[in-house]
Amino acid sequence: MDVQQPTKRAFKRRPVPQQDHVSDLRRVMVLLALNVGAFGIGVTEFVAMGLLPYIADAFGRTEDSAGRMISMYALGVVVGAPLITVLTGSIPRRRMLLILMVAFTIGNGATVWAGTLGSFEAVMASRFIAGLPHGAYFSVAGLVAASLAKPGNRGKTVALSGVGLAVATVIGVPAAQVLGQVYGWRSAFAFVAVIGLAALVSLWFAVPHMNRMPKTRPIEELSALVTPQVLLTVAIGTIGFGGMFAVYTYITWTMTEVAGLPESWIWIVLMAYGIGMVVGTYIGGWLSDRIGEWGILVALVLMVVMLTAFYFTSAHAILGTANFLIIGLLGSILVPNLQTRLMDVAGRAQTLAAALNQAALNMANAGGAALGGWIIASGYGYRAPSLGGAGLALAAILITVPTILLYRRRRKVTL
Repeated sequence: MDVQQPTKRAFKRRPVPQQDHVSDLRRVMVLLALNVGAFGIGVTEFVAMGLLPYIADAFGRTEDSAGRMISMYALGVVVGAPLITVLTGSIPRRRMLLILMVAFTIGNGATVWAGTLGSFEAVMASRFIAGLPHGAYFSVAGLVAASLAKPGNRGKTVALSGVGLAVATVIGVPAAQVLGQVYGWRSAFAFVAVIGLAALVSLWFAVPHMNRMPKTRPIEELSALVTPQVLLTVAIGTIGFGGMFAVYTYITWTMTEVAGLPESWIWIVLMAYGIGMVVGTYIGGWLSDRIGEWGILVALVLMVVMLTAFYFTSAHAILGTANFLIIGLLGSILVPNLQTRLMDVAGRAQTLAAALNQAALNMANAGGAALGGWIIASGYGYRAPSLGGAGLALAAILITVPTILLYRRRRKVTL
């Protein structure tokens, strides 16, 4: 009598849906997954600013010297954003998001390891590596969101794809700040690496195959580098956003040394800024869908006013914190408006143009930090960087107005 042997069930991988067949629920899941990654990037980008005094003490560095760690991360973004984008145009967008998040997780883990070695030079190198996938991630994530958006909601959907960065400044950065204060600054970057793993899993399960996003060739992407409107928009972001970082980079010293706020309460200041970013991200998307590129001008004009005001309000803990919240709000209004404008003027070089926006914001990060450090080192005090930042926002306005008017005039001629 034959005994029938039990058969093993073959493991079958569940097929990944294509974007043509995604439901509204799947669209929400994609946005949530994209924002887990944005959350991790937001924490790693901003937490070093709050922990800068601890990092400076750990390595026996001056505040200006320790601030170069932030500039090194920004340099990684500036280098990685265009380079990765140009060289990976043929890789499917879902796979690209996964690769970038793996690189991000490894880079932040390297910062923990480098800190264990006690070498500031190794930490600097690890921050450069951690910054490399930043710009390309937001570029691809924004374009994925735009491709999945319903008609008339592109600006809002693009803004929502990056709201995790704003939420990071409300929850993630203060949490990492506390971790860094209690368990040492390296624990904050270990926290970021864990978020990176969570983002990787979320993206794997949520993002469909983006079959309506065509592959691009390097020559097509590089065309963005010779498009005047793209380059002018990048200049607006680089200069205009720099004013915010001139203040943010040294906010811990400003609020403790000038406003007299206890160091243990700095997380409240960072959380206030984050709340402003969350609100500003939503307003920025709303403005983009309604008044288009003029939203950039609105944000910059208000930035000049509020950065100037911070010079006076930063002497008072409550007023300074409230002012800092509004500065965060205005910066977040600027980001989605710059992103959608680049999509409009870039032609077929969409991915590189979007990556250049992230490069611009991080050049602003490096430039703003350097300007603020120079002003402080020159003996003008911790309040003065806000006036330098207001000057940068004003310079960006002088570029924005003729850039928009020239673009609109040429469109009328071609029509």
